[in-house]
Amino acid sequence: MTVQCVVGLQWGDEGKGKIVDALCEDFDVVVRFAGGANAGHTVVAGGEKFVLHLIPSGILRDGIECVIGNGVVFDPEVFFEEVDSLHSRGVGTEGRLFVSDRAHVVFPYHKALDGLKEKDRGSGKIGTTARGIGPCYCDKASRTGIRICDIIEPALLKQLLELNAAAKEPLFAQHGEPGIDADALYDSYLEYGRRLAPYIRQTRPIIAGAISGGKNVLFEGAQGALLDIDHGTYPYVTSSSTGLDGVNSGSGIPVRGIDRVSGIVKSYCTRVGDGPFPTEESGDAGKHLQDKGGEVGATTGRPRRCGWLDLVAARYTAAINGVDGVIMTKLDVLTGLKEIRVATAYKHGKNTIDEFPASLDILHDSVPEYETFTGWDEEITGAKSIGELPAAAANYVESVEKMLGLPIEVVSVGVSREQTIFRGE
Repeated sequence: MTVQCVVGLQWGDEGKGKIVDALCEDFDVVVRFAGGANAGHTVVAGGEKFVLHLIPSGILRDGIECVIGNGVVFDPEVFFEEVDSLHSRGVGTEGRLFVSDRAHVVFPYHKALDGLKEKDRGSGKIGTTARGIGPCYCDKASRTGIRICDIIEPALLKQLLELNAAAKEPLFAQHGEPGIDADALYDSYLEYGRRLAPYIRQTRPIIAGAISGGKNVLFEGAQGALLDIDHGTYPYVTSSSTGLDGVNSGSGIPVRGIDRVSGIVKSYCTRVGDGPFPTEESGDAGKHLQDKGGEVGATTGRPRRCGWLDLVAARYTAAINGVDGVIMTKLDVLTGLKEIRVATAYKHGKNTIDEFPASLDILHDSVPEYETFTGWDEEITGAKSIGELPAAAANYVESVEKMLGLPIEVVSVGVSREQTIFRGE
């Protein structure tokens, strides 16, 4: 029996969807424990491309139970768009997809407030996806949120919507925007509640029962550790705990029950939205990574900023998540580069920094110190082992492994689930 957690070690978009799908062959239950519809997990299976925002990537494997935990902020509209799309493509969800009755619900007014708050920030904008994630978590923290168990109680739903409409009226009026139509939302979300009924469960007992029954359970993180509300590049972060510490709060399962933590890094680094990015590369190399890597946000459609692998950041995020082993994705994207660089430390003034700083001013002013590697031109998407890679590619993986101080156990060399090297097999 294995209980494993997969977390991103960068600013998200590390390829968690593909990796969870590839790992799922050995698991019985997959649990999503944080985030919301701002996550875009892309999986290519059987030649088809699937983009999932709320539903765990394990849904594409027959027989696997998928759980959306209480830590997720749940958008019913997005959920049913995904369910309908999956059904139309022959992927069934009946009896194996469950949603926590404790999860908080994203409403249209959360999305509207997200946009208004971003507009108010002006030049200090964060680069939010405008999916209502932050405002929903704000309501949760201020104890005015509405949970899934509430939208199936007509009288309670009406009361809570009226309270939110009154409380948020000044915010909308301040921007000259219409307020919340509580009656319209009541009708539409009561209908969502009826349609959700077959999926709603107390999910903690489902997960705990699977673990005690000897089943293999995989916890699927969303976003990345550098976007964590506590440990990321605040305030340019998401509003949830994206790493191992989010498992307990987001699912009800103690983290001491996790047997193994796997951290995912791209062979380079990307970031969506604003905020510091020490290894960002704006020249030809950055364009190569963006074009060959298809670096466009699955949720926003925005081009991702690209740069070199940052081991100062990766060592930090691996440490705070107690990572046991690393999964490297998109190694194939580096093919064609004459040289490849990896940041091993930062220079700030006369000081050398090897611990990721909290101060954004220090981060902005830091200059990466790089280790440079020879690139390769050979196609690697068909490689089934490290030994089948070009010598330069194998050297890159093994050198990063040594500098990171953790084993790189899986290497992704292409977009499909088959293009995955499991080392040691």
